[in-house]
Amino acid sequence: MVRDLEQYSAWRQDVLAALRAWQQAAQAAGLVDGASALRLARCVSRLADDRLSVAFVAEFSRGKSELINAIFFADYGQRILPSGAGRTTMCPTELLYDAAWQPSIRLLPIETRAQNLSTSDYRELPAAWTVLPLNLDAGEDMQDAIRQVSLTRKVGVEEAARYGLYDFDDADAQALLDEDGQVEISMWRHAIINFPHPLLKHGLVILDTPGLNAIGTEPELTLNLIPNAHAVLFILAADTGVTRSDIEVWRNHIGAGGGSGRLVVLNKIDSMWDELRGDAEVAQAIARQQASVAHLLNLDAGQVFPVSAQKALVGKINHDDDLLEKSRLLPLEAALFNELIPARKNIIRRQLDFDLDAIVSAQQVQYGARARGIAEQLHELHSLRGKNQNVIAHMMRRIDIEKKEFDSSLFKLQATRAVFTRLSTELYTSLGMEIVRDDIDAVRLAMQRSRFFTGLRDAMRQYFERIGQNLERSERKTSEITEMMQVMYRRFATEHGLALAMPMPFSLARYRQEIDDIEVVYHKQFGTATLLTTSRVVLMEKFFDTIASRVRRSFTAANDDASAWLKVIMAPLEAQIVEYKEHLKLRLASIQRIHDATGSLEQKIAGFEASLAALERDKAQLAQLGDSLRAAIAA
Repeated sequence: MVRDLEQYSAWRQDVLAALRAWQQAAQAAGLVDGASALRLARCVSRLADDRLSVAFVAEFSRGKSELINAIFFADYGQRILPSGAGRTTMCPTELLYDAAWQPSIRLLPIETRAQNLSTSDYRELPAAWTVLPLNLDAGEDMQDAIRQVSLTRKVGVEEAARYGLYDFDDADAQALLDEDGQVEISMWRHAIINFPHPLLKHGLVILDTPGLNAIGTEPELTLNLIPNAHAVLFILAADTGVTRSDIEVWRNHIGAGGGSGRLVVLNKIDSMWDELRGDAEVAQAIARQQASVAHLLNLDAGQVFPVSAQKALVGKINHDDDLLEKSRLLPLEAALFNELIPARKNIIRRQLDFDLDAIVSAQQVQYGARARGIAEQLHELHSLRGKNQNVIAHMMRRIDIEKKEFDSSLFKLQATRAVFTRLSTELYTSLGMEIVRDDIDAVRLAMQRSRFFTGLRDAMRQYFERIGQNLERSERKTSEITEMMQVMYRRFATEHGLALAMPMPFSLARYRQEIDDIEVVYHKQFGTATLLTTSRVVLMEKFFDTIASRVRRSFTAANDDASAWLKVIMAPLEAQIVEYKEHLKLRLASIQRIHDATGSLEQKIAGFEASLAALERDKAQLAQLGDSLRAAIAA
């Protein structure tokens, strides 16, 4: 696994180095316009910050933490995550490595659930977290710190209800109360363990979730962490098989049919080992359970992996190869990394290929315009050989007329700029963050006024409708801006012979899809039947906090993209305008000097021929670096 991640990390670094070399050469040659610079910066950022996330999801006591220990941490010779009978992981726990932080465990207090902020919002508020250092040299100290994820405390039902962890109208809620009428809840809402493990250093992020009940009560898991994980391991117990709650979580949150990176683990097969039965008979019993699970979850049997995490951990720690093989962990590890890394690599490849094709196309346009300008000047200078002063004066007048016509076009462009500014302002009236804040405030006010589910449901329905309408209006404005700029591009291309690619397109489809995905999860969580039979007002409010946070992030990203697009949509045209103005200026100045001193003609011709040769060298260098970049991506 370390080798696979090292190779993946090395591949990213090789691609990143090749991309930066190509970027520097293009900038040095002056063949990067604003739109291309934006694309390049995003490609670099995407490669530099890339991480691979694996989520472990199961009901409590299915052996999630033990499986994580067995797969990732057996080399430490001990359990890193607490594991044992009953519930050991009480809050969602992420294991990662960020060199900007010391080895530590960051803990978000459960009291933050009473606020209108999601876990993602709190990531940007370091003061809200309790930070405990990890002493890597003392195994017991480190285990004590990590054991924080197991801690609980008891609170009254009112406080538990305020956190969305107790429902007065749930008939089964009474079973949660102890003899004093209190509820046991986790001390922490979320934990982030910053740990310099070799796998984590190479960008792996491991998510250990509490039992399935947390999927319903912690919206961050439902709306963000699990859907965005590159691989999800859904863990069942061999002795219990598939329960009703297992099926519901699989269908609603992980995905019936098991998409790429979605694996099912049938853990604790050692409970089926029986010395009174032969190995073949035990294997048949495991195979029957495997087939039953596959049938209930609508999977191929090959997507269900029977394992014994506990025996695998013991086998690895004691270097007992026979026990490790009997635990069947190795096929699961192979499947996990054989799916995870290639799938992620292919996504990055597709994104890079799309961006590079657009950048190369823009470069070719710039190169063609520059080469044509130099060639035209050389042609004019060659035509001046042996010509008299009257011919040269005529050429100067012709260039002057071209300049005046071009200045007239620039005046029309200024009028277009005014319309562009107005349309840009109108775009932000439907896409800006102010309207997002107003919508969120309106829903919260409606929730406060109505404590009935019908009122809450109407507020949420109207909220998603308004978001959809705002994105639709924004899309119409971006289309209007694009059409206007295309007209201007075609006019300059036709009237002045500028080689112009059409302006970079812009679409909000990605953000519309994000909002649609959020709405789908909301409807799954609060379907009509649930709303009619259960009153879970506080929980719905908690979900809205996370929904609002996700919508804010989507609109923030959309605003950033729109702002960047508005800045660069004119970049190719402006670059060509600057190039053309410089070209006219040089032509006029060159002929003027020849008019004044005809002896400098050959010197000018030599200078332009040298410029053309330098441009060809830049083109050849960029082509060579581009080939190296494509080879690195395909490696």
